[in-house]
Amino acid sequence: QVQLVESGGGLVQAGGSLRLSCAASGSIFSINTMGWYRQAPGKQRELVADIIRSDGTTNYADSVKGRFTISRDNTKNTVYLQMNSLKPEDTAVYYCNAKNSYGINSWGRGTLVTVSS
Repeated sequence: QVQLVESGGGLVQAGGSLRLSCAASGSIFSINTMGWYRQAPGKQRELVADIIRSDGTTNYADSVKGRFTISRDNTKNTVYLQMNSLKPEDTAVYYCNAKNSYGINSWGRGTLVTVSS
């Protein structure tokens, strides 16, 4: 099993920045991809960005391209999400995700990001 712990959420004004961190523990060797999803009130959970743990290949939702950057530090078993030029519509609970080669997902508890206008 994989355990994920997020940190770094909070309240920020529109145009500001935040960096989220997600530390993984447990069966690290089984992780293929790590990423961030978000869920706004009344909406479905959606992919924000993910990264392949082995080679660093990244993937972004169109809504965050050019503003958010996902990165990883395999020595610390941690993935980051740098969020710049934040907009009120980025307000959501952000969840860290890890997926193994069988497609099985592990989730963190989530961290709230609130962007005020």
